[in-house]
Amino acid sequence: MSWRPQYRCSKFRNVYGKVANREHCFDGIPITRNVHDNHFCAVNAKYLAIVTESSGGGSFLVIPLEQTGRVDPHFPKVCGHQGNVLDIKWNPFIDNIIASCSEDTSVRIWEIPEGGLKRNMTEAVLELYAHSRRVGIIEWHPTTNNILFSAGYDYKIIIWNLDIGEPVKMIDCHSDVILCMSFNTDGSLLTTTCKDRKLRVIEPRSGQVLQEASCKNHKVNRVVFLGNVKRLLTTGVSRWNTRQIALWDQEDLSMPLIEEEIDGLSGLLFPFYDPDTHMLYLAGKGDGNIRYYEISNEKPYLQYLMEFRSPAPQKGLGVMPKHGLDVSACEVFRFYKLVTLKGVIEPISMIVPRRSETYQEDIYPMTAGNEPALTATEWLSGMNRDPILISLKEGYKAPSTLVFKAPVKEKKGVVVNGIDLLENVPPRTENELLRMFFRQQDELRRLKDELAQKDIKIRQLELELRNLRNLPKNV
Repeated sequence: MSWRPQYRCSKFRNVYGKVANREHCFDGIPITRNVHDNHFCAVNAKYLAIVTESSGGGSFLVIPLEQTGRVDPHFPKVCGHQGNVLDIKWNPFIDNIIASCSEDTSVRIWEIPEGGLKRNMTEAVLELYAHSRRVGIIEWHPTTNNILFSAGYDYKIIIWNLDIGEPVKMIDCHSDVILCMSFNTDGSLLTTTCKDRKLRVIEPRSGQVLQEASCKNHKVNRVVFLGNVKRLLTTGVSRWNTRQIALWDQEDLSMPLIEEEIDGLSGLLFPFYDPDTHMLYLAGKGDGNIRYYEISNEKPYLQYLMEFRSPAPQKGLGVMPKHGLDVSACEVFRFYKLVTLKGVIEPISMIVPRRSETYQEDIYPMTAGNEPALTATEWLSGMNRDPILISLKEGYKAPSTLVFKAPVKEKKGVVVNGIDLLENVPPRTENELLRMFFRQQDELRRLKDELAQKDIKIRQLELELRNLRNLPKNV
């Protein structure tokens, strides 16, 4: 019997990526050149937010999705931070509420007016201070309203209750900088990756570490929960400095279920998982391609499907929520790709080719909507609940009925779990010390240049004065 390759039948085998036309892209945007490993982009069904290059503080643009084309250089910005903005995330339940974190150690909540900004916004509805060092990551709880997680370079994760505008829990189990956070479907578990090369599964309300893996052969960078299948997927680097992915059982992190090498490039691999289609997308920072796979519960667990290729390198990628997709075009995922060299944001639609124009129920199962399943008080008391599901049939466009009300705060010390968060500062990392050194060098060089210019001006004035003294008396 002749050998034949083993093909796996899949409805997503022929999924392809379609880049939007030039007039449907966002052009002329001064995308930030910060080298922090984040996406610098956040998308919901109404707005696109992008962190921009700025001096004297941090800022980001908020553009209504229908305002495509070239963006005015004087387009209004959100610019209240004193340091570079490192991460932005839209509230999953209120379309006009966005959170941002910055090098100025603060987390801020902004309320975008209906229709977008008409002038620069400098006042946040809520300013949150508890970290002693810069804040690199923020994540909203997936099922609970007004619960926000922030991870800083002080090695701490702070849980914020935005109903009262205060930190309610500090997770202090990391010994180095936290690289990534991800929740399971109902938000009862949190998984993190850290520079100490450890992968952790944490119960967020108690801060207890349920599982921990020391990744010696697989240096983890990013992690994502794979829906309800009790699996984790990490991206990282092997001992031979090749990019690889690993699949883990969340209840036993002693060994990965599989490890697969991707390529020998150096850019960070960002994983994106769609629990509705069980598809995994891998996009490398600085790459132009996006690989996609299908996840299954049986071996080999990971099935390669195809690859979207583009010559333009990506700095980061925003992802449209499921209820913002075009179901009439059989669109199952949509990226917003940041192309720094061109100052362009390109929408990329992942489409299942179908001839029928009717609603395709097999590729659009019930999915998480924009209504919270729990209040902050209920979740903090110990309740867990799956997200409220909706159908995308007929194009789901229901507006959110929730309104964010910022609490009135009084200035006081920040004490969580009996610890003053602003006084317990860990030692500075090597990168931060180098950054301080170069910043001081730049400042010293600037001062020397100013002194040299002043010295030249003084000499010119002295020469003019000498010339005036030598003039004849009759002049």
